[in-house]
Amino acid sequence: MTDPVKVETLGVKSHDRPDEVRSPAKTRLEIVRLEGVTLGRETFEPGWSWHECIKPVVQTHSCQVSHIGYAVSGTMTVRLDDGTQRTITAGDSFTIPPGHDAWVEGDEPFVGIEVLSAENYAKG
Repeated sequence: MTDPVKVETLGVKSHDRPDEVRSPAKTRLEIVRLEGVTLGRETFEPGWSWHECIKPVVQTHSCQVSHIGYAVSGTMTVRLDDGTQRTITAGDSFTIPPGHDAWVEGDEPFVGIEVLSAENYAKG
């Protein structure tokens, strides 16, 4: 089996000193770019929902970005355009196809690591 991404250098960067920060309403996305990959640490505050906080930025009916990630803390529910719904909690790895809405459940922020689409997330 071959690795999907080949890297030539050892790279280390902290999300505490990101290359870029995006901060729509109730959202903080800290972007770190390493050789061959962009990672994002996303923090969605209680009360965050895609349709209220990100839709005004991207101006699509639902989120049209695919996501692969890991939930560090908090709880988020995702509903696909076809009505399929799942809840993601701390410790879960996840895949989310295009065509969805999402929202934070409860009083704790949702913190996740985005490994697929951080470069394109929350951009108009």
